[in-house]
Amino acid sequence: MSELPDAASEAVAKDSQTQQRAKVILLNRKQWLCVQHRYDLTPRERQIAELICQGLRNGRIAKYLRIQPGTVKTHIRNIYRKVRVKSKIAMLLRFIADAKELSPEYDGIPVPPRAMRITGDSGT
Repeated sequence: MSELPDAASEAVAKDSQTQQRAKVILLNRKQWLCVQHRYDLTPRERQIAELICQGLRNGRIAKYLRIQPGTVKTHIRNIYRKVRVKSKIAMLLRFIADAKELSPEYDGIPVPPRAMRITGDSGT
């Protein structure tokens, strides 16, 4: 019979999955700066948006940045307002669409026309 993994090996496996997820780069530094200027994000809002786009949850972001979870929620609410979205996935899609406009490296990724993009708005 095989042995059940102990808590330490489970933690190592989970950490390696988190590290692999964090290695995915959706936007480069130049693209993030353009997004920051386009939506008038503060440096902290941009930092939180980057972490969200890397797949981190609010609690993990709070621990990483050594701030309260409520502070993360406040920043996310401000980002949504500025970007005019209502969800993390809509924010991610908006940023990727903006990056595609800025850079030819996203030419293989289909992006719907501007009028068809997910905005999270209720038709306004």
